[in-house]
Amino acid sequence: MTRSVLFDTETTGFDPLVGDRVIEIAAIELVNELPTGKQFYALLDPERDIPSEATRVHGITNFHVEGKPKFGDVAAEMLAFFGDSPLIAHNAPFDFAFIDSELARVGRPALGFERMVDTLVLAKTRFPGMPNSLDALCRRFEIDLSERTTHNALLDCKLLSEVYVELTGGRQRGLLLDTEQGLAFARYEAPVERRAVAFEVSEEQLAAHAAFVGRLKDAVWLL
Repeated sequence: MTRSVLFDTETTGFDPLVGDRVIEIAAIELVNELPTGKQFYALLDPERDIPSEATRVHGITNFHVEGKPKFGDVAAEMLAFFGDSPLIAHNAPFDFAFIDSELARVGRPALGFERMVDTLVLAKTRFPGMPNSLDALCRRFEIDLSERTTHNALLDCKLLSEVYVELTGGRQRGLLLDTEQGLAFARYEAPVERRAVAFEVSEEQLAAHAAFVGRLKDAVWLL
């Protein structure tokens, strides 16, 4: 059994080095690259104003985060959920940079880039030169986008988990039965013993066949 965690963040901007902060974190557990239903979610007070440009992307305003916990309040729970599993994200360096910046603020070590699995890189490898945003991949794999009116970390995680299944071939693996034997074995049937059957042919039938073959040009039967 292989465990990994797929996660997403929403932020006040694009660069933690200029003071942008995380305002939403969502993560879901995958086992053998398929969702288990276990998840972590937190809406956070970023301790600064949320610019209107950011709100237009994710729909989160200062009102939504008023009274919410700060990152330091949820860091231990988040890290416990992450465990030591590989961490999957779309454009993962962006999310890693923000989480690592928040961890540094509360005196905790960085996540470690060796744990990173970037679905954007996977998508570019599979579909070079094509649009590989989350929206584009959902449309390509015919994944329902009707609920995605704004960027929402938990919804984006759920959509990305479906994309990840497609990118890694997990849907085919998911067809396996909940036993040690896969679907291929469940469908196995013992071979049926086949025996040659002799048919009696009349002189009239043999003559008709000879006449038919005689009309064929360069018939292989006559070589």
